[in-house]
Amino acid sequence: MKLSVNGIDVFWEEHGDGEPLLWLHGGMGCGADWRHVFPEPPRAFRLIAPDLRAHGASTGDSSTFSFRQCAHDVLALLRHLEVARVKAIGLSGGGIVLLHAATLAPALVQAMVVVSAPPYFPAEARAIMRQYSEATIGDAEMARMRERHTRGDAQIQDLVKMCRAFADSYDDVSFTAPKLAAITARTLIVFGDRDPLYPVSLAFELHRGIPGSNLWVVPNGGHGPIFGAAAPAFRETALAFLRRQSLEP
Repeated sequence: MKLSVNGIDVFWEEHGDGEPLLWLHGGMGCGADWRHVFPEPPRAFRLIAPDLRAHGASTGDSSTFSFRQCAHDVLALLRHLEVARVKAIGLSGGGIVLLHAATLAPALVQAMVVVSAPPYFPAEARAIMRQYSEATIGDAEMARMRERHTRGDAQIQDLVKMCRAFADSYDDVSFTAPKLAAITARTLIVFGDRDPLYPVSLAFELHRGIPGSNLWVVPNGGHGPIFGAAAPAFRETALAFLRRQSLEP
């Protein structure tokens, strides 16, 4: 499905029936990445999975991209779908978009799971961003990216350019304590303790800043510790949280 909004076309897919559940993919990914975590749409949820601006089948490019702008795109999509309250999962860059959405429209986001999303870009992440290129991506991941991004290698090259530009961006990802304090969503923060981009200390900063938030530090977890062998534990914990069940085993 496609919606023209804010100067671009946003593509999204929907699956299932029930409470709206927004899935926001990570940078360089696409909405369909939810399938790498959930073998089927979560029961009793209406899964809404957009491709963020410039990603997947959505249009836009590095010149118009910001995580804040992506949040405005997502909020416009939810208005179009007449969703007044939503639960959400945001991974990495999608988690940053979700933090923006939760500060821009606190009454809209009822509950959220924020995975590997920092309040700001630390020096170690900026150093990696500056070196990011097709060569560092590798052939196998480039093949996967060609499957995700429908506008070909020019789109992927622009996404790489966008990622490098994050290294010198300071305003877009800058969630200060007062901004975080505006969030009213029930929040679960998920972080790997071996994340090469964002040290786990940033998770504690989010936890301190977001009122009443919960923190799950995944032992031996890297960046986005929700795929592969980690997926079953994430599914169980995240869905229990979103369904208001106890987090205790």
